[in-house]
Amino acid sequence: MQVSIETTSNLERRLTVGVPAERVEVEVNSRLQKAAQKAKLPGFRPGKVPLKVMHQRYGAGVRQEVLGEVVSQSFQEAVIQEKLRPAGQPSIEPKSLEPGKDLQYVAIFEVFPDVELVDMKDFPVAKPVAQVKEEDVDNIIEVFRKQQGTWDEVKRPAILTDKVNLNYTGLKDGQEFEGGSAQDSDLELGSGRMISGFEDGIVGMKPEDEKTLELNFPDDYHNEDLKGAAVEFKVTVNKILELVPAKIDEELFAKYGVEEGGEERFREDVSANMARELKNAVEANVKQQVMDAVLEAHQSLEVPKALVGQEITAMRQQMFQQFGGAGNMDLDLESLLPDTMFSENAERRVKLGLVLAEYISSYELRADNEQVSKAIEEIASTYESPQEVIDYYQSNPQQRSSVESKVLEDQVVEKLLAVANITENESSYQDVIGAEKAEA
Repeated sequence: MQVSIETTSNLERRLTVGVPAERVEVEVNSRLQKAAQKAKLPGFRPGKVPLKVMHQRYGAGVRQEVLGEVVSQSFQEAVIQEKLRPAGQPSIEPKSLEPGKDLQYVAIFEVFPDVELVDMKDFPVAKPVAQVKEEDVDNIIEVFRKQQGTWDEVKRPAILTDKVNLNYTGLKDGQEFEGGSAQDSDLELGSGRMISGFEDGIVGMKPEDEKTLELNFPDDYHNEDLKGAAVEFKVTVNKILELVPAKIDEELFAKYGVEEGGEERFREDVSANMARELKNAVEANVKQQVMDAVLEAHQSLEVPKALVGQEITAMRQQMFQQFGGAGNMDLDLESLLPDTMFSENAERRVKLGLVLAEYISSYELRADNEQVSKAIEEIASTYESPQEVIDYYQSNPQQRSSVESKVLEDQVVEKLLAVANITENESSYQDVIGAEKAEA
């Protein structure tokens, strides 16, 4: 086998491969001979079809099949011979495929970059320091009370925390527009579900009141026909409901898993869960700072377009599934969710993945069973049936692999924090938790 290689850019390689004709022809003949032993053709006894006839009938198809396999096999042999690490599948350009002549093709592909780790000594990290206070517990319990509360109908004017049932019709230039109308629609005022000004415009209205809201869609609205458009909404309020929070009693405690111990035990459990959430939020905040610093230090690293493309595809599919689209496979996802939506984050993920992989190799890190099991137990502790979650992760190779990756990432973060310049910033529970949710 003859191989020549050309570097066409920092990461792109052009590999010309020549395979002796004998390798292809021998395999074609071998397959046709085996097929002839079982072939049934008119005029020939079973298993007695001449090889020449097999070539005439099936030779072209078998040869095409063999050519595909030989190209794949020889490409793998060539990159091993040349000590190359392809990133993604190659683009194959056939040069010679004629029977009896040597097979020749050109494979164009990208290779993984050589990652040179930058010295990260003394990079800054601001670690938030916070405690769970009694008023924080009070606030969360109030959230629980609202979650378990009831909506009672009232006759007074609507306020921002109410739920309203209404009919509305959207008009643009005096004509109804698609998706702008609804009947008996429930809306929580202050939820931000509608465009700016709609919910505020309902405040003060009473049941059976009618009103016309003159509003504008935002300039970045997803519907091209409505971007920045001036519209009217004719609104009728059917009824108004106010939220009555649940009582602090045994029934509320039971809904959050506390069957014994009353309010004292309930508050203890809530506080413990909040402390765990706070710890995770601090760790996530610090980890994000480390990852950002790693990316900043290695911003000049060029990444293969093929890997970015693969990441874009994965992110697009993930978003599609999150919005419940898994059952509709007829949609053109690339038009619905174009590459530009994901390209920046995809490149960031690929670059970070390559650098972290180099750190893992450099530090000779391993995710042993004990570390992985501990991480799985921490995940499971937030669920109602922890053992079921543990069993699921332990029996699902893909899920377990994701935990192993996180364990390795956390080890890299720990190593880098050992050389970081860490300052502690006094913070509140809400500030830390709110920052994490904003970044998510």
